[in-house]
Amino acid sequence: MLAKLKTLTLSGIDALPVDVEIDIAQGGSSVTLVGLPSQVVKESVQRVMRALENSGYAQPGNSVLINLAPAEMHKQAASFDLPIAVGLLAGMGQLPFDRLEEYVMVGELALDGQVRPVKGALSMALACEKLMEENPNIRGLIVPQENAAEAAVVESVEVLPVTCLTQLISFILGDLDLDAAPSNLDQIYANLSHYDLDFADVRGQEMAKRAMMIAAAGAHNMLMIGPPGSGKTMLAKRLPTVLPDLLPAESLETTRIYSSLGKISSKTPLIVTRPFRAPHHTISDSGMVGGGSIPQPGEISLAHNGVLFLDELPEFNRRTLEVLRQPLEDHEVTISRAQATATFPSDFMLVAAMNPCPCGFRGDLRRQCNCTPIQVERYMSKISGPLLDRIDIQVEVPAVPFEELSVGSKQTGTSSAEIRQQVLRARQIQAKRFNYELGGGFRDSLRSGTRRVYYNAQMTTRQIREFCQLDQESIIQMKVAMNQFGLSARAHDKVLRIARTIADLDGSERILPDHLGEAINYRILDRNLWT
Repeated sequence: MLAKLKTLTLSGIDALPVDVEIDIAQGGSSVTLVGLPSQVVKESVQRVMRALENSGYAQPGNSVLINLAPAEMHKQAASFDLPIAVGLLAGMGQLPFDRLEEYVMVGELALDGQVRPVKGALSMALACEKLMEENPNIRGLIVPQENAAEAAVVESVEVLPVTCLTQLISFILGDLDLDAAPSNLDQIYANLSHYDLDFADVRGQEMAKRAMMIAAAGAHNMLMIGPPGSGKTMLAKRLPTVLPDLLPAESLETTRIYSSLGKISSKTPLIVTRPFRAPHHTISDSGMVGGGSIPQPGEISLAHNGVLFLDELPEFNRRTLEVLRQPLEDHEVTISRAQATATFPSDFMLVAAMNPCPCGFRGDLRRQCNCTPIQVERYMSKISGPLLDRIDIQVEVPAVPFEELSVGSKQTGTSSAEIRQQVLRARQIQAKRFNYELGGGFRDSLRSGTRRVYYNAQMTTRQIREFCQLDQESIIQMKVAMNQFGLSARAHDKVLRIARTIADLDGSERILPDHLGEAINYRILDRNLWT
């Protein structure tokens, strides 16, 4: 007897439909699994048979052929266990076929019949939503209990959680009702959409906070240079607190990435705050951009819609840093392997930190630096010019004086709420300038195959000429800066982009000399101050 069921498999961060076909014929006692299964899927046969027996169901004694279609697609996960077990029982005539057509099911089985969680439940729920649009007979998705909250985020899909095989069988036979998992989106946002960090916690460093506000307002990448203990990491960790809230669509997109790696729990079924990723400098190329025989997302994708922080920038392998150049431009990364090719989103703000010299104390008035000019030059040269070219703002973060660190000091720093208010106002101005809906991001442009500009940091040369026009005083100021500091043509354009953001923060339609002067001060590496 032939049984057919619908299930889903994960490919990258997307879920694809798979048909599980089970044919039980008279004669023999072999079990054959076809359809490009991986070793994990091949082992599912033994797990399923033991789970059936330990759950009180008879194993098929005849010849069994299990086909996973489409045949040319590689099948990788253990999520086929549950549909295979149900299909075997249906093929033996123990379950009605009509109920099997109403639900898509995924789940891994333990030997005692318990259902274990799977990766990518959110992507599977989104894929089930598409299947329901194509096939009105499909009513919803059956998932392990631990994945229910995550899958239920997709409100249009009826998500039924199961804990064991016998519970699912009782439901299919009509002996038991399963309650659909509630979405609870409002509760999730209320409980999780807040940050524990605040810029007010950082004593001093008002100049660095100002630079971070400019970076957040125009989506500029940023490099902080200062001695150890000056607060660079504290500042970077608080950058997400001043960025605009994640839109629901952005939350889904970000959560799918984490879900594909099994990083989503029932307590946090949806990511509703900006991600912050800070990989160690020993990270490999594949760990940074993604990889593996079956491509998986890396740190740049985990930082999607958030911040990627690289502390001790010169300590990173140069090759690892160079692979960031293309994702910084395209906001996505494509990983090609022999078995599969996957494209992952990687729209993030890059924030890096480094010491001014190998010992870290160059320019520190309280501690002596013993590094020679050659050592400093060798240290700075570890970062390539093309990568520095993609970092708009370069700011010095000096050591904090005792007076500002003292517990008895009554001075309070600028809070995240104050900075965020100004950032949102500047983003609204850019949304009007570039004619888009605030928060839309790159998702729409990538789907349509066209590139659009959303923030000042992405302005093209033509747009710079249109939106960054200077008055005569500012033209003279720029000319003096280029001649005195040796600024390149690339640095010229970056200064104008930063100046445009500063003008937006001030609510000015024109770039004034003060805006331009501040922007020039954020290009300290172009002025060769550290060699």
